[in-house]
Amino acid sequence: MLKFLLQRPWLAALVGVPLAILLLGAIVAALIWAQLPALDALTDYQPHQPLRVLSEDGQLLGEFGAERRRFVPLKDIPKALQDALLAVEDSDFYVHSGIDYSGIGRAMLHNILHPTRLQGASTITQQLARNIFLSNRQTFARKAQEGLLAIKIERNLSKDQILEIYMNQISLGNKAYGFGAAAERYFGKPLDKLNTGEIAVLVGLPKDPNRLNPVLYPERTKRRQAVVLGRLVAVGQITQAQADAAREKPLDVRRPKRLSGVADHAAEQVRAEMVTRFGEEAYTRGLTVYTTLRYAEQAAAQEALRHALFELERRQPFRGPEATVELPEGEDFDEALETAFDAHPDLGELRTAVLLKVDKSAAELVMADGEKISLKGQALRPLQSLKRGAVLRVMESGKQWQLSQTPQAEGAVVTLDPATGAIRALVGGFDFARNQFNSATQAWRQPGSAFKPFIYSAIIDQGAWAGTLVSDQPVEVGDWSPRNYDGQYEEALTLRQGLARSKNMVTIHLVQALGPQRARAWAARFGLDEDKQPLNLTIALGTGSVTPLQMAQGYAAFANAGQLPTAWLIDRVQDAQGAVLWKAEAPRFKTAVSPRNAFMTSQLLAAVAREGTGARASSLLGRWDLYGKTGTTNDAVDAWFCGFQATRAGAVWIGYPQPKSLGERETGGGLALPVWVATMAVALKGQPNTQLAPPDEGLVQQDGNWFYSEFAGDMAIARIGLPPAPPRVDEAASEPAPSAPPINQ
Repeated sequence: MLKFLLQRPWLAALVGVPLAILLLGAIVAALIWAQLPALDALTDYQPHQPLRVLSEDGQLLGEFGAERRRFVPLKDIPKALQDALLAVEDSDFYVHSGIDYSGIGRAMLHNILHPTRLQGASTITQQLARNIFLSNRQTFARKAQEGLLAIKIERNLSKDQILEIYMNQISLGNKAYGFGAAAERYFGKPLDKLNTGEIAVLVGLPKDPNRLNPVLYPERTKRRQAVVLGRLVAVGQITQAQADAAREKPLDVRRPKRLSGVADHAAEQVRAEMVTRFGEEAYTRGLTVYTTLRYAEQAAAQEALRHALFELERRQPFRGPEATVELPEGEDFDEALETAFDAHPDLGELRTAVLLKVDKSAAELVMADGEKISLKGQALRPLQSLKRGAVLRVMESGKQWQLSQTPQAEGAVVTLDPATGAIRALVGGFDFARNQFNSATQAWRQPGSAFKPFIYSAIIDQGAWAGTLVSDQPVEVGDWSPRNYDGQYEEALTLRQGLARSKNMVTIHLVQALGPQRARAWAARFGLDEDKQPLNLTIALGTGSVTPLQMAQGYAAFANAGQLPTAWLIDRVQDAQGAVLWKAEAPRFKTAVSPRNAFMTSQLLAAVAREGTGARASSLLGRWDLYGKTGTTNDAVDAWFCGFQATRAGAVWIGYPQPKSLGERETGGGLALPVWVATMAVALKGQPNTQLAPPDEGLVQQDGNWFYSEFAGDMAIARIGLPPAPPRVDEAASEPAPSAPPINQ
C-alpha cells in the first residue's frame, strides 16, 4: 500500500494531508483535554445567591450581592418554559453529545447565504461551559476549549442536570441570573405565573441580554418576542392564534427600582451584621435573614414619616431647581436626560422631572420613564423664570401632578414589642437613596419634653403621687431664664396636671427637689447614656442627647412593668438550603424601675394621652389605652412623640440633620404625633383596649388615687417647691393636725 502511494504522489498527498490534519487535530485535542478544568463547579453546583433580608412575615425587605438569583429546581420550572428555551437555543439538546454537528452545518449554510445576519451554533452545554469556565473572546482556541468542555460536561452530568444549571446560571440582564430571578426582575412574578408572551421575552434574552433588555429597549424586546413566538409556532409548541394574542398583549415590564424600599436603613443594619459574622461570603452563599420587623407596620411607619416630611416641606418656600442640565437637540438629547435622571433619581413618590418648555399657559416636563406631564395654574408660577433643562420634583395628587421639592428635614420611627424587645418597625430617615445615615440608631438629639416622664418617675419613687402639688412659678439661675411653652404660669399644679400640660417650670422644680445628679442617674436606668445628660437644671427640659431607639426602649419599660427590654432586629439566619445557621437568644431585660413605679408613671402618661398635649393620639385612634408624651425643644429644633400601649412602644423624631428650627409653629404634637398615630393604627389593628393593670403588691388605692404603700395618705409628698401648707385643725381635737410632708430638699 505504501509502495502504491509512493508511486502516485498526488494520491499520497490527497490521503496524507487529511490524515495529518486529523492526527494533528487529535494531538491538539488531547493536549487541550488534558488541560481542561475540573468540573467541580458543576458536579457540586453552588450558585452564587444574594443575601436576602425578610420581614418576620416573609416579605422581602432587601437584597445584597452582585448577582440576583433565585435557584429553581428543574422540576419546578414550567415545562412550557423549558420547551420554549430548547426550541430557540438548542432544539437537539436531548439528542447531541455536547456539540450539535447538524446545527453547525445549518449555521454555516445560513451564514453563506445571509452573510449580514450570522447565526451561531453553540449548544446549551457549550454556552454553559463558556459561562462557567471561559471568556467570551472569539478565538479558535477558546472555541476548541468550549467544544471539548461541552463533551466532558455531557459525560459527567445528565441532560436534566445541565439544563437545570443553565436555567439558573445564565445572565439575563439587570443583574438577574437565571430565569427565576429574571421573572421577578422584569415581571414581578414567579415562573409558574408567566404567560406565553412573557415566556417568549425571557427565552429571547440569552441571545443578547444587554441589547434586548425589556426595560431599556422595549421596541427591540417586542421584535425579539415576535421572532421567538414564530419559532414556537414553527415547532408546534403554540398555535398561530396563541402567538398573535401574545404578540398583541402589552408587556407589563417593571422598571428596576432605583428607589429606597420600605426598610432600607434596617436592611443595611442587617447587611453589616452579616458581613461581620460571615465575611464576604455573605453576598454569595444565599443567606436568608428573618428580621423581627412586621411588614405592614414597617410600611405604615415609612409612609407616615414621608407624609409628615412632605407636609413640612410644603410649608417652606420654593428653593428653585435641584440642577439645570443642557438639553441638546438630536441624538444627544436622550443621553443628557438619562444623565440627569441618574444624578437625581426618583425618591419614592417624589418623581424627578426635567423642564422641556414653559410659557404663560403651561409647563411641559418629562420624567425618567419617558412620560410627559403638564403643569398649570398655581404650580406654573414658580416655573416662569426657569430655563429649559431645570431638574425639578413633582408628586401626583389625585390625578394631577403638582410641583414639589425634596424635604430637607429628616426623621426616624422605631416601634418594638415591650414584652420581648423585638423591633417591629425601624425607619432611619426620609429616603435611604438620599442619606444612608440611620437616624433611628445614630442620631443623638435633644428629647425635649419627651424626657420629662423619667423625672416624674424619679419623684414618684420618693413618695410623690398624682395629686402632689408642684410650683409652676418661674425659675432664674444666673442668666438662664426658662419659660413655659404657653407663656402662662400658675401658683401650683398637680403632678398629673404638670405632665399633661407639659409645664417646664413644674419639671424644673422637680429636678431642684431631686438634684440633677439623681435625675441623671435615674434616666440612665431607662437605657439613656448618663454622660450625655447635663448635670444641671436644664436636664428637666430634655437638653441631653438620646437616640430614637433609646427613647422607644425607655418608654417600653413603663409598659413592661419596669423591665427594660434589649431591642433586637435579627431573629434567625438560614442558608440556601433552609438550615438555621444562627438563632436569636431569649430576650434579655434589666430592671429599670419597680412595677409599681412603672404603673404610677404610666397613669400620668395616660392623662397626657387623654386630656393633655397628646390627647390627639387617643382621639385619632379611638382608643383609651394609650400612654405617651410630646416633645418640642427650644426653637422647635427637635419634634418628638413617644408612647406605648400594652403591646407596643414607639418613638418618632423629626428634625434637620444640622440642627435648626423646624419653624415657629412646629411642635412634636403637630409633626411627630401624627406619624406615631398612623404607625400605631396598623400595629394595634385588631388589638382590644388593654389598659395596664396595677401590680399585685406595693400599691394602695385611696379615693381613686394610687400611692406607694409606705407613702399612703398623709405620708405621701404633698408639696414641692412651695411653702408648707398652713396647719389644719382636726375636727376631733383641739391640737392642730400635722400637714403632709414636703420632699426633702
